[in-house]
Amino acid sequence: MKKQNSTSSPQASPSREQLAAASLNAYRSRERKMTFYVRLTQLSLLVIFLALWELGSRLKWIDGLLFSSPTRIFQLLYTKMLDGSLLIHIEVTVWETVVGFLLGTLLGTAVAALIWFSEFLSRVLDPYIVVLNSLPKVALGPLFIVAFGPGQLSIIATTLSITVIITILVVYTSFKEVDPNLLKVIRVFGGTHRTMFMKAILPASYPTIVSTLKVNVGLAWVGVIVGEFLVSKQGLGYLIIYGFQVFNFTLVLGSLFIIAIAATMMYQAVAFLEQKLVGKQE
Repeated sequence: MKKQNSTSSPQASPSREQLAAASLNAYRSRERKMTFYVRLTQLSLLVIFLALWELGSRLKWIDGLLFSSPTRIFQLLYTKMLDGSLLIHIEVTVWETVVGFLLGTLLGTAVAALIWFSEFLSRVLDPYIVVLNSLPKVALGPLFIVAFGPGQLSIIATTLSITVIITILVVYTSFKEVDPNLLKVIRVFGGTHRTMFMKAILPASYPTIVSTLKVNVGLAWVGVIVGEFLVSKQGLGYLIIYGFQVFNFTLVLGSLFIIAIAATMMYQAVAFLEQKLVGKQE
């Protein structure tokens, strides 16, 4: 009897692997429920906001001429989508934003890496970067229009003036804050400056670079819309200015609605990239 008890007791008690799997399943179940309730609450808030907006416009709680209503906005967007005029403006603005966003991040990161490689260059450029960062970038728009002409190049240049400097400052600061002991270990084993950058500095800065991407999503949209305010004859920024000029605030709010959707999609793409890069490190 003693032998039977001694052999059966380990089988009755769950193993560590089983406990770990049960804990993981419970955690995933809680996360799925939490995600569901978060999404449901977000959707409910949006529906309530749109319903109150529509009700307020119909009952004259708010000025329908100035603030329009969701139904008017959706009807206008639907009409312009059918005739194809809206798609042209969306394509122009999205293309300019994506180009400015990617170039700003890549150029800013490249300049930050160049400054990190050369301490002399870092000291030389430091005051200039600080001054450029303090300048109101929107005020540079007319200069870009004169330099590059009234077209997409001047709009992209305006976007770059906003995104590049921020990227340089944030990414270079991240490069300098990497654990110096890690760099000493690489140097002891014969690693070159380039090896330190590729094996330690750059991978350690992935989270900061991704965070900069998230910031640059908003900055790129600001740069493009401001550029289109100044010079463009196409794009969502042009529609906003045109809507103000003809007192069509439904067109203005509809353009802002599309910008919000496009910016959210870009942000989600960056969040997906963050999972791929940062998730691998973890």
